[in-house]
Order: sequence, then structure tokens, then C-alpha cells
Amino acid sequence: MPKAINPLLRRKSSSPFSSYERKKPGSRKSSLAAKEAASERLDDTGSILSLAPPGVQQDVISLLKHIQAHSWDEIPDRAAGMNSERISEVLRFRKVLPSIVSVAHVQALSASATNTERTLARLVAEGKVRKVTIPGRGKGGAAIGDGMVLVEQWKQRMQQDTGLAQDVRVKYFALMDAYPSSPTVPIVSLTDDDLRTLVSLGYLTSPAALTSAGLLTPCASAPSLLDFCRAGSTAATGSFAAVGGQGAVHERGGGGSTLASQSTRPLPRHLQPQQMTLSLPSTGAYLKLLTETRAHLLALLKQLSPRYKEAAMNLLKEKWEGNTLNDAASMAKRARGEWSGVLPGKTKRWREFYGLRFEWVLEECVGSGLMELFDTGSVGMGVRAR
Repeated sequence: MPKAINPLLRRKSSSPFSSYERKKPGSRKSSLAAKEAASERLDDTGSILSLAPPGVQQDVISLLKHIQAHSWDEIPDRAAGMNSERISEVLRFRKVLPSIVSVAHVQALSASATNTERTLARLVAEGKVRKVTIPGRGKGGAAIGDGMVLVEQWKQRMQQDTGLAQDVRVKYFALMDAYPSSPTVPIVSLTDDDLRTLVSLGYLTSPAALTSAGLLTPCASAPSLLDFCRAGSTAATGSFAAVGGQGAVHERGGGGSTLASQSTRPLPRHLQPQQMTLSLPSTGAYLKLLTETRAHLLALLKQLSPRYKEAAMNLLKEKWEGNTLNDAASMAKRARGEWSGVLPGKTKRWREFYGLRFEWVLEECVGSGLMELFDTGSVGMGVRAR
């Protein structure tokens, strides 16, 4: 006879959560990895090759002036988060920056890169635009490359400089007009006092940076390994011609033997014409601002999407502006003093970048090859790091 079981002592049913899969505590993914796994890539319906602004002519001068006119955001009238001293500092910084625009920036706004390069070469030859070569800043796609300045704005900057005498300006303008496409100019027409003044004010610099970067064409008397290589591939093996000829070293400026004739021997250093590079004051501040803003925007994009390095452009812009909303309701709250978030003047965009516009930095990144734009088809324009 089976033994009866008291109903009060019967085992209770299992927990309602017993059917769920058990996981070890160490096997859980981090919040960032889980977010990346749950997120999906933006739809890419086609690349956007140009950021050409509507209503702006596609000639180089019009694009250059458009970039200069749309570089900075207006300082908020109220609730900016900056006192009068800081506002004055921001305005002074903007005023002293040179009117340099990178060629990559103009290419980003141009509908045809070929036409832009052709037009730029013509303007340089005519003396209306001057190119500024900036080596040694960044690597690969992050390099700045060449910049351009309107000669009219260059001369106007010098006319407004009270530290220059009129005769010095005349000599300087004559050098600019005589060498419109050369990065360096001879300074034999300038006195020592003129040179000291121009160098101290930042209108002349040493060309050592350019020559060390290999951007200037070497003189005809400089040794060339390429000539020796060509001689070895065209002349008979074992002959003097295979190594450049009997006077190969001396014909290329080397050696000090009597085998070198007087016509082929290079001039003494004190008789060679001296060269210096034309420049604009505060160019270093411009380069620092350009490199740091591009790096910061790229870092923000990687923060939004560490895996895919892409985001909607409006979301990236909001991140650049420090998540300070600029809609009418938010601006009204800041004006009434009811805003509880971060004020615009306390964000990095104003503290370190003096109110530089998001579109300006984005165009620089696209033109330099750091980022690319594409159409998402749903959330507007997308930005992706290359």
C-alpha cells in the first residue's frame, strides 16, 4: 500500500524564472559592447562628392571669400557664459588671424576639382592669389598642404600695420609682384633694418622649413643621385660614362679638386643670392587652430560610433556644440536665466576654438580626406571617418 503524502509537505513548484537561460556573471558584455552590438549601420544610398553652397559662384575667389565670411559663429547677446574680457579676447583672436584658406577647403566646396586647380594656377600667375606652402604639419590625409591668400587682402593687412614704414611696404610689394608664384624671393633689395623689421613682424621667414621638406627645386649645381642612376642604365658597363663621366662629381657641385673648372665650381656662400619666404603674421595660430579642430571633430565622431566611426551630421553637430540646443525655446530659457544645462561659452567650441563653426571644420575634414559624406535616405546626411 503506497504511503500517503501530506499535502502540506509537498514540494512547491519551481520559480517562474527557472525556464530562463542561466548565465555566468563574467560572461556579460560591457554596456559599450552591448550598445555597439544592438546598433546598426546607417544606410548608405550614395556618396556626396561636393559641399558646394547654393547661390555661391564656383570661381576660386568667390569660394575663398565665402569661406572667410562663414568661419565664425556670432557671439550670443545674452547668457553666453562669457564675461566682457573673454568676449574681447575672442574678438581679438579672430581679428589677428591671417586670411589664409587651405586649398583642401576650397576643393571641398568646389563642384569640379580640375577647374579649381586650373583657375588657381591662372590666378597665381596673374598675381591675384598667392599660394602658401605649409610643410611639417600632420601626416598623410591629416597634412595641411597648401593654402591660398588673396594678394589684395595680403597688401591690405600690411597697409594697416603701423609698425611698417611706407618705403618698406613698397619694397615688399615689389617682391610680391616680381615673384608671384615662387615661395621664396631674393632679399638683396632690402636693408638689414628692413629685414629685421619684416622678420620681427612675421612678414618674412627663413626658407629652411621648405628646403628640409624637399618642397623647393634644388639648384642646378646640387648633386643628384637620379643623374647617376640614369647614366648607369644608358652607358656601357665599366666605362666612365656609366658613373656619370670623368667629371661627374665636380659637374654637380661636389669636390674641391683642381679638376673642377672655374665655370662649374659653385659660388662662395657670401656671393650667392639670399632667399627668404614671404609669410603673414599669426600663421602659427591659424595652423594650431586648424589641426586641433580637425582632430577634435574626428574624435567626437569616433565617440559617437567607436565601431563604425559614422554618425548623422546633425548629431555630430550637436556634439560639436557641446549639446547646447539652439532652438527658440532653449534660447528663450537661457535669456530668462532658466537654463539648467551648459552655457555655450563654457563648451570647448568657445573656450579653445573661439566659436569656430561646425560647417567650417567639417569642410576642412572632408577636403583633407579625413571624412566623407553620404546620404542616409532617412536621417539626412551622414558623416564617416576614412
